Amino acid sequence: MAKKKTEQKKWPEKWHEVTPGCMVFEPGNAANYKTGSWKAQRPILDTKKCIKCGICYIFCPEACIQEDTEGFFQADLGYCKGCGICAHECWPGAISMVEEEE
Repeated sequence: MAKKKTEQKKWPEKWHEVTPGCMVFEPGNAANYKTGSWKAQRPILDTKKCIKCGICYIFCPEACIQEDTEGFFQADLGYCKGCGICAHECWPGAISMVEEEE
């Protein structure tokens, strides 16, 4: 008896054959995944220049900036990716990006 040669698929042929990835299936569990360890730069806030407007909070794509007890907006470096959008959008220039130390 001749063995039947099985061909293995390399790529999904239809959208529903694609394996989902990077998805949060349980509400609130994204906080368990600290993703800030691979950043090359980190934001530094100069509280003397900060006017507490919250623009950095609004524009942060990772939602890692939170208001502290004094009304300043600080990045949680456990989640910050170091993209620099907060520094770019801060028109008073209160946020600067510095190289991350190893």
